[in-house]
Amino acid sequence: MRAFEIVLVLLWFLPKMFCTNVDYDHRALVIDGKRRVLISGSIHYPRSTPQMWPDLIQKSKDGGLDVIETYVFWNLHEPVKGQYDFDGRKDLVKFVKAVAEAGLYVHLRIGPYVCAEWNYGGFPLWLHFIPGIKFRTDNEPFKAEMKRFTAKIVDLMKQEKLYASQGGPIILSQIENEYGNIDSHYGSAGKSYINWAAKMATSLDTGVPWVMCQQGDAPDPIINTCNGFYCDQFTPNSNTKPKMWTENWSGWFLSFGGAVPHRPVEDLAFAVARFFQRGGTFQNYYMYHGGTNFDRSTGGPFIATSYDYDAPIDEYGIIRQQKWGHLKDVHKAIKLCEEALIATDPKISSLGQNLEAAVYKTGSVCAAFLANVDTKNDKTVNFSGNSYHLPAWSVSILPDCKNVVLNTAKINSASAISNFVTEDISSLETSSSKWSWINEPVGISKDDILSKTGLLEQINTTADRSDYLWYSLSLDLADDPGSQTVLHIESLGHALHAFINGKLAGNQAGNSDKSKLNVDIPIALVSGKNKIDLLSLTVGLQNYGAFFDTVGAGITGPVILKGLKNGNNTLDLSSRKWTYQIGLKGEDLGLSSGSSGGWNSQSTYPKNQPLVWYKTNFDAPSGSNPVAIDFTGMGKGEAWVNGQSIGRYWPTYVASNAGCTDSCNYRGPYTSSKCRKNCGKPSQTLYHVPRSFLKPNGNTLVLFEENGGDPTQISFATKQLESVCSHVSDSHPPQIDLWNQDTESGGKVGPALLLSCPNHNQVISSIKFASYGTPLGTCGNFYRGRCSSNKALSIVKKACIGSRSCSVGVSTDTFGDPCRGVPKSLAVEATCA
Repeated sequence: MRAFEIVLVLLWFLPKMFCTNVDYDHRALVIDGKRRVLISGSIHYPRSTPQMWPDLIQKSKDGGLDVIETYVFWNLHEPVKGQYDFDGRKDLVKFVKAVAEAGLYVHLRIGPYVCAEWNYGGFPLWLHFIPGIKFRTDNEPFKAEMKRFTAKIVDLMKQEKLYASQGGPIILSQIENEYGNIDSHYGSAGKSYINWAAKMATSLDTGVPWVMCQQGDAPDPIINTCNGFYCDQFTPNSNTKPKMWTENWSGWFLSFGGAVPHRPVEDLAFAVARFFQRGGTFQNYYMYHGGTNFDRSTGGPFIATSYDYDAPIDEYGIIRQQKWGHLKDVHKAIKLCEEALIATDPKISSLGQNLEAAVYKTGSVCAAFLANVDTKNDKTVNFSGNSYHLPAWSVSILPDCKNVVLNTAKINSASAISNFVTEDISSLETSSSKWSWINEPVGISKDDILSKTGLLEQINTTADRSDYLWYSLSLDLADDPGSQTVLHIESLGHALHAFINGKLAGNQAGNSDKSKLNVDIPIALVSGKNKIDLLSLTVGLQNYGAFFDTVGAGITGPVILKGLKNGNNTLDLSSRKWTYQIGLKGEDLGLSSGSSGGWNSQSTYPKNQPLVWYKTNFDAPSGSNPVAIDFTGMGKGEAWVNGQSIGRYWPTYVASNAGCTDSCNYRGPYTSSKCRKNCGKPSQTLYHVPRSFLKPNGNTLVLFEENGGDPTQISFATKQLESVCSHVSDSHPPQIDLWNQDTESGGKVGPALLLSCPNHNQVISSIKFASYGTPLGTCGNFYRGRCSSNKALSIVKKACIGSRSCSVGVSTDTFGDPCRGVPKSLAVEATCA
């Protein structure tokens, strides 16, 4: 081997040969003897694909993150006790290594209870059937299994030398999860359990600190951390522990039947700045990329397939502007303060009602944060002999205690317009293909059935092997039942369908607020033999709350016939002998793969009929843009592309008309019910199909339609960036440029308009609009005001076209003065290619 090749090999392996010491003190995590200010973001590896991971991680790094945080999903990795799966989207080692290759750290939240809106909180269902087990308490069978799995993950990480103590990227691990929210329900057994969990975790000798979130009594040396929309008021339970925020909720999750949550970036940035203002040094976004709930992984119940979470990187892996860009600027501003933040504690003082200053000063190093927590009124304050304007509900960051580099309410980052461009599925399918179908039988159709007297609880019966459980009963009526018969059903199941003599009589679904069903269905019975078939189904199992594992599902009764022409007018069927079938015949036949035989291919398709499997072949949309299927026209079911489930679809579940507003005021405390969008519309119509699921042509799409729909109405859509925009005023006072600190004036510059294409392989190809003066409108609808420089378009074109990003000074020095004495701004809309 030649000398320079040896040097290259040594340079590659050198960082991996030395361990990293990770510790903490009262101010921060201490890495190799130095306190660190760390910005983190959650990305859950199974909610995206291995092909997406490098790009998601790089965009996180570009956004200013130091750390990627992920849960570890027990039910994903050990679906059968003792049988482990770490392939594909479950390849935890590959994900951690991908983070390391990008030069970022990892926070591994083992749990193994994760909540996460994930089915059964991440616990495998077989755990439920261990004799004598009680979850998340001082229970020997549970503790034995929890320790075994936790040790399995730790050992796996150690084998791959992934802990920082071995030269790897993992600097933190978490044991348990938000137990402090519910531990009072478990009494003294909860306290002893949490002490046991702490000792168990630290005994595994990872060489890095462990944390417990939302656990005010976390025993030493475990660090207790905060979760929530705001954590500036949080204080650790010991003055030897740093102030850490493990979940800053960037938005909220979507439920079927719910409106789409949105958290304004001004409020999110305010929360971040307030946390660092008041002594925080580690902050994590939950989520930074939410992703997709593939398969039957959603919890809840009624959690939607999209887990977008209004995150800085959207479900499809596209940067969400202006959220990503503004937070990037916030991160830069905070990092300019790092030397001061890690050197000392803040000195906090009042500047007036709802006004606060925090100063970090040691020697010649000084940084300050000025906050206005008033929800309505802007304020002007005097600080250190200078005057500062503070918009309501904002924080200004001063890395030198003099100059404002950023105010959280003032956005200087680009915005973007992305749209889904649809294409009829018929134009994508190969010439030899068309829709084919198989009817799922009503009622009992399999050999492996069971008969029991009384009504069985669903989860104990199915062990969640399927969403579906059939309850079947034969009923002989000697007399005319009458025409006013009603079937009354009470159920803990999340939805149900009632069939009488093979025909659908009615159905009902619950919602995320109340899944218990109490339904009356008018039915038509006949004299003699009648068949009652009830299909109960789940839409993700409970994932949160004390004793959530004991929450049942299914038709628990009573089931009563009302309005009969008999002596007492009613007949209780609850205690009769019912026959049960777990799952669907099509599931046992493997219809989801599309490869089994028996598909009907006549030209007339069954439309708007319940319990139908559909299949077609299609070619992938051209290009590399993210792909989705628009399920408008379908009812409810599950979909598979080339045998891989893209999740449950339910486009007919429409959000309430109430609770949304046309505009969202970011000022004031945010809650999950504030700033919702899409009221009166389906909660989700578009469903992500990762590009890695697709082949260029000859793909197979299989649907199981439960309620009834028309598959010929569905379409494919690709998400395409239409425009990037920015609109910046020249009326702001000079500030320190976050993008270029090496200016001749010591970094002090006027405002600048910044544009950047979100993808690394794109450049700005055209300028659709540019006006300096008094431009009006919003991105996609800008128009010139009365005052407009005739130089603007040519100057912006020269500065930006052909570059991935560009900066243009917003001043009369750049554009001249088209209207003296008038406050001016620059608005630009560009395209990327």
